[in-house]
Amino acid sequence: MLSDYIQAALNHSSYELMKNGRFFASVEGLKGLWADGDTLEECRRNLIDTLEDWLFISLSEKIPIPTIDNIELIPNQSLEVVDA
Repeated sequence: MLSDYIQAALNHSSYELMKNGRFFASVEGLKGLWADGDTLEECRRNLIDTLEDWLFISLSEKIPIPTIDNIELIPNQSLEVVDA
C-alpha cells in the first residue's frame, strides 16, 4: 500500500529546470513537499526519499495524509516506531 501511494504521488509530480541549472520537483496536493537535484534523475530520487521521510513522520505522528488517486494512508492508533 505504501509503495502504491508513493507511485501515485510520483504520477502527480512536476519537475522544473531552475535558472541555476538544478531541477526542482514537487507533488500536486502535498503542500511543502519538494526536492531538488543536479540532474533530473537525482531530483526524482531525492523526491522519493523526501516523500518516504514525510510519510514516516506523518504516520508516526498521526498527521493526516492527503488521499491520492483514491489511495488512503490512515495513521493507526497503535502504530509504534521501533528502533532497529
